[in-house]
Amino acid sequence: MEKISTDAFPLTMHSSEKQETVCIFGTGDFGRSLGLKMLQCGYSVVFGSRTPQRSSLLPNGAEVMSYSDAAQKSDIIIIAIHREHYDFLTELTDVLNGKILVDVSNNLKINQYPESNAEYLAQLVPGTHVVKAFNTVSAWALQSGALDASRQVFICGNDSKAKQRVMDVIRSLGLTPLDKGSLVAANEIENYPLQLFPMWKFPFYLSAVLCVFFFLYCVIREVIYPYVYEKRDRTFRLPISIPNRVFPIAALTLLALVYLPGVIAAVLQLYRGTKYRRFPDWLDHWMLCRKQLGLIALGFAFLHVLYTLVIPIRYYVRWTWNNRTATQAITKKENPFSTTTSWLSDSYIALGMLGFFLFVLLGITSLPSVSNMVNWREFRFVQSKLGYLTLILCTAHTLVYGGKKFLNPSNLVWYLPSAYVIALIIPCTVLVIKFILILPCIDKTLMRIRQGWERNPKYSESALNGKTDI
Repeated sequence: MEKISTDAFPLTMHSSEKQETVCIFGTGDFGRSLGLKMLQCGYSVVFGSRTPQRSSLLPNGAEVMSYSDAAQKSDIIIIAIHREHYDFLTELTDVLNGKILVDVSNNLKINQYPESNAEYLAQLVPGTHVVKAFNTVSAWALQSGALDASRQVFICGNDSKAKQRVMDVIRSLGLTPLDKGSLVAANEIENYPLQLFPMWKFPFYLSAVLCVFFFLYCVIREVIYPYVYEKRDRTFRLPISIPNRVFPIAALTLLALVYLPGVIAAVLQLYRGTKYRRFPDWLDHWMLCRKQLGLIALGFAFLHVLYTLVIPIRYYVRWTWNNRTATQAITKKENPFSTTTSWLSDSYIALGMLGFFLFVLLGITSLPSVSNMVNWREFRFVQSKLGYLTLILCTAHTLVYGGKKFLNPSNLVWYLPSAYVIALIIPCTVLVIKFILILPCIDKTLMRIRQGWERNPKYSESALNGKTDI
């Protein structure tokens, strides 16, 4: 059998000649979890501790000794301690010289220090090769396995060979390294675990504003108005009836807002006659949040379905049906069957079910585990073509719900139309503009622009020279 060179595959666990050794400074939760994972993957692990005689919770098979002795066992040392305790490393300058130090620390606040922890470590021990890695992986993720957490590990450093060796370690642990460049990127990597849903803030705030607005709007129409003019207490509608109006309205509006930025972008490209100009920052941010807007819209659609299913067991509904049945029995009269009403009712339900089915399909395909299994054309077909079909079905579902009452003056309360009428404004606007954009004469021009054609090439040349925002 041909002999395999360890230089060709540095720090892999399959070497039959020598078991690679990795040193870990720190015996806390993360250090122990990382050491256990490395032992399971075939590495020899040495822990460095200020009190090696009292380190009794370490995984079986690992050695523990003083920092100075442990550092001599490996040329890769993982610093699994807090920045506040880095000072002792200055005493080990001679021992650490030329070694690779992997900084895994995080801070308590974003931009807590003027420089990143990794840059501070490089200044503290100048003779070493500092690499930032593993700070986006938790101790729980290492213990439970890569399938239960994100597999990506951000990494950065100034020495390419040092980064390559650390990336080999990461891959052997079943994780995926993502090179972010030089050590300057360490600040961004350290801030990443401290961010709370950075791409979800705008969708959450927007959803909250929509819900509050439509909830108050429905309260004015359905609770306050009857009390003022008829002295009727309709507050019992607050827990279910009004939320069941707000949720579908929010779902439809947010779904329309998923496709509105794409329509605006197409109109801008047609107006400018080129694709080589940046969109406004607000439009860029909006387009990046489309997935989150769609998932929140799907959540509201689920709530609408659940609230609708409990309608038959509500006391108010049962009381109304019983009274109506008793009245018909006493008066010996029945309501005549209306074919038109039956058609509208069944169409309303059918459109809602089909729209919800496609809505769920859009949500499933947006999951990384599913989207990674389809090519770009398939993903675009589902998210664009089926997405617009979902918007059409949900809009039609709302239109049929209104039926003949759509914009009927008798439905106005204090000159306020029904909430579902307001909910149709954005979806109908998006669909009308989209219909105009897919007309052959316009779609052909838009396709040419997206393929690189420009209406005014001289303007683009001046833009490239810095006269406009590119």
